[in-house]
Amino acid sequence: MAWITKNSATMRVERRAEPYLTDAMRRTLRERIMPRYETSMAALLPALHIVQHEHGWVPQQAMLEIAEALDIAPADVYDTASFYEEYWLKPKGEHVVAVCRSIACEFCGHEKLTQAVKDKLGIDVGETTDDGRFTLIELECLGSCGTAPVALIDEQLQENLTPEQLLKKLDEL
Repeated sequence: MAWITKNSATMRVERRAEPYLTDAMRRTLRERIMPRYETSMAALLPALHIVQHEHGWVPQQAMLEIAEALDIAPADVYDTASFYEEYWLKPKGEHVVAVCRSIACEFCGHEKLTQAVKDKLGIDVGETTDDGRFTLIELECLGSCGTAPVALIDEQLQENLTPEQLLKKLDEL
């Protein structure tokens, strides 16, 4: 298997005037998060969550700000954020449709759910509609194997789905 490299050492980051990691967030990191961990590197995942919770995603400028706040290498922040599927490295749509692709959902036809959404919205997995309303993703497991196939729509679990039911729910949004 070939290694997929990331240009994390030489990448250029666009910056805005105001920080993503606000003074209040830095205070939370310093006073509530970091004391719970032996090393600042161990506080990286909660730091990424703080930014994502506030902004809906983790911009590259925020990664640099986190690296500075935790006194760790920016490449470590980028490599960590890009490793985990739970972190958004680009803005997501107003509504996120997450289809489960676990083995149970695979047996129950998850690919039909994904295809129905792709056809309706004109996007592929990992993409956002041009109007910014919908993002389609697939997740490894939503832990609802007994009610497969399932999907999350804006973090609300939808069980025993058919493509028609899923499309109806999208229409309601």
